[in-house]
Amino acid sequence: MYVMTLTKSDFEAFKELIKVTLEEQTETFLATKEDIKHLPTKDEFYSKMDEIMGELKATREEVVMFSDLNRKVNDHDERIEKIENNCVILFLFT
Repeated sequence: MYVMTLTKSDFEAFKELIKVTLEEQTETFLATKEDIKHLPTKDEFYSKMDEIMGELKATREEVVMFSDLNRKVNDHDERIEKIENNCVILFLFT
């Protein structure tokens, strides 16, 4: 196996290569104003989120209300069915 030692110029070339590579990577990771101009500001974002959360809260409250109403309707159906059955029984015995 042949081992070659690195010279100072090899280290400098390697150092320059790393520097160029890091600069290219930095350019790809940093966003510019042009890149983010389509995004909303913090205030716009939070005001829209407040609006959406308000709608979500109202929707959840409606779901709770309708589920309770559905329970009451089902309870009434059962009661009406019992009353109808009792009326049929009374009619048959009279």
